[in-house]
Amino acid sequence: MRHKIDGIMNYLVREITENLLNKLQSNKVVIVYGARRVGKTMLVKKILEKVNEPVLRLNGEDINVHDKLAIRTIENYRQLLGSYKFLFIDEAQKIPDIGVKLKLMIDEIEGLKIIISGSSSFDINREAGEPLTGRKYTFNLYALSEREYSQIEDRISKTDKLRERLVLGNYPELLHLPDKKDKIEYLNEMVSSYLLKDILVYENIKNSQTIFNLLRLIAFQLGKEVSLQELGQQLSISKNTVEKYLDLLSKVYILHKVEGFSRNLRKEITKSSRWYFLDNGIRNAVIANFNPIESRNDIGQLWENYMISERIKYQEYKRISSNNYFWRTYEQQEIDWVEERDGTLFGYELKWKESKVKIPTQWKNAYPDSSFEVVNINNFENWLEIKY
Repeated sequence: MRHKIDGIMNYLVREITENLLNKLQSNKVVIVYGARRVGKTMLVKKILEKVNEPVLRLNGEDINVHDKLAIRTIENYRQLLGSYKFLFIDEAQKIPDIGVKLKLMIDEIEGLKIIISGSSSFDINREAGEPLTGRKYTFNLYALSEREYSQIEDRISKTDKLRERLVLGNYPELLHLPDKKDKIEYLNEMVSSYLLKDILVYENIKNSQTIFNLLRLIAFQLGKEVSLQELGQQLSISKNTVEKYLDLLSKVYILHKVEGFSRNLRKEITKSSRWYFLDNGIRNAVIANFNPIESRNDIGQLWENYMISERIKYQEYKRISSNNYFWRTYEQQEIDWVEERDGTLFGYELKWKESKVKIPTQWKNAYPDSSFEVVNINNFENWLEIKY
């Protein structure tokens, strides 16, 4: 489905739209998580255009909304809602005790539907997780996916656009910016002003430079095991603090953790983890390198990071249940990405250019019933099930 105004794309239909619509049920809460600026508010607005009923819209960053919800009584919430049977709260994590407040509404006001969005999972999970047990459906929204771009791209144009996205990433706003300079300015502003806002506020961290330095170290170690102790020594902070920061960075959708897989071999590496950025543009902004891929020496890392982020989107939007790992032995045999689904192992090597890659001997011998595939520029569309 294409949406263009004067040749400029206005809106891409997000993949989770249909699933989300199906979960808008009476006396249930739909929660949409995602990083800042990935399009959560726009997604919900488009969803609400389809429901064809009046919606009460509130914003958790408005202090007046806090006041309206502060009196935790059924009567107060009935008066607030009036005749509305549909409630949308944006940036809901900003509202104290939002979980118990929503629980009271859902349990006591018959026929009420609620959808909320938030830019960090730790706030909403802390505030709403337990109170809404059995009463909620959760969705993760990421920056635009290759599958979503196929609404406006064909196979020929996708290759050139993909090369650009390996460097600049997938944030929706980039589609509306006229040239590379504007896009770079946008990404730099994102990193400096928006992405870490939730962490700095939530944890009351005074020295944001430590977080930036940690991200920079991770950015140069894509596809490699990360030692928390070494990171701590480089940053002059404790191993526990490094672990805490990395956990927070994953909960605000900047980083994604992948652990090592092991089942049979003592020689398999499992104690270390790998960390990837959920958006290539953010990674490149952190290291201040927006050179085109032709003049870079890290194209392998960019491709691996990009494909992993795309696969995460694919799994989420398709609601595929999978345990994801990397695999490596002390003899340096490795597989970039391993999926464990329905009792079966699927190994994937992520290579930018097409090349002959043999299945690692130790993997083949230890897991003879597993599959192995190389994902490259020529066949990634099959891996992501992209249709035009």
